[in-house]
Amino acid sequence: MAKIRVVVAGYGNVGRGVLAALKNNPDMVAVGVLSRNPDRVRKSFNEIPVMQIADVDTWLDALKPDVAILCGGSKDDLPIQGPALAQRINTVDSFDNHSRISEYFAAMDVAAGKSGHVSVISTGWDPGIFSMERVVANAFLPGSRAYGFYGLGESGGLSMGHSDALRTIPGVKDARQYTHAVSASIEKVRSGENPEFTPGDMHTRECFVVLEDGADQNAVAETIRTMPGYFAPYKTEIHFVTQEFLDQNCAGFPHDGLVVAAGNTGNNHSARIEYRCIWGSNPEATANVLVAHARAVSRLADEGKCGAFTILDIPPAYFSMHSKEELLKKFM
Repeated sequence: MAKIRVVVAGYGNVGRGVLAALKNNPDMVAVGVLSRNPDRVRKSFNEIPVMQIADVDTWLDALKPDVAILCGGSKDDLPIQGPALAQRINTVDSFDNHSRISEYFAAMDVAAGKSGHVSVISTGWDPGIFSMERVVANAFLPGSRAYGFYGLGESGGLSMGHSDALRTIPGVKDARQYTHAVSASIEKVRSGENPEFTPGDMHTRECFVVLEDGADQNAVAETIRTMPGYFAPYKTEIHFVTQEFLDQNCAGFPHDGLVVAAGNTGNNHSARIEYRCIWGSNPEATANVLVAHARAVSRLADEGKCGAFTILDIPPAYFSMHSKEELLKKFM
């Protein structure tokens, strides 16, 4: 069978992770990289064509991709790139601003639906895998609330989306954001309290920020603390550091998380469901999930489907490269 032809839009940490992941999926092939600055990318990468993302007709004609994996940021890139590209090609993205997913889904559904394309949005491990686990846990324990906690270790977990949001602030040269789970809140859920948390009850934020020369530190700090959808609801600790400190102490991309729900079964016996992910590289984790969804997009498109989808709408078998017979024998 012909391989699924994938074009990678963006050559940041996630984009590089997607290129690495595609090499482990023999039914797929990367045919090109799209960038706003192709010349810069070509200085470090020339394995496949690198083209200007805005020249849509050119790369569609030259590369003939089946699906585009969009690796841009959720704050400024995807709200514009997503609907624009969904009108021209099947897409997958990891839009991760939870408070705006419904709005983004509606825009992508219109763009992809009118053009006859398939667009899977907001996938990765959260939103994405954890979204599915929350739905499943609530379905298996009706009445329970399923909670997602991130950054369970002492150093927390590095959030790519929040780090990207920090870097969009005028005066910020570079930045990393670490999420820390509130352990006492996890124990409340495990004990069966089924609490009604606000976002700030479950996590705190820790930011390491390098300023541009002459930037107003107080103004940057105020912008961070009041940024809706990212920092406004949370206790946020901000450290202004040098680039050298950031490079030496915040160089890795570890992250982890837990979905947990507690309730009762039909005869009032206590029950708890937990699902844990531990990632040595957050961007590569997201990339691997994106690649599996690109396979699902291709299958949905082959069936004549169109519009926007999430992980909740897709049969798990569509993510796998294995045949139905192999899935029944090896995974059931």
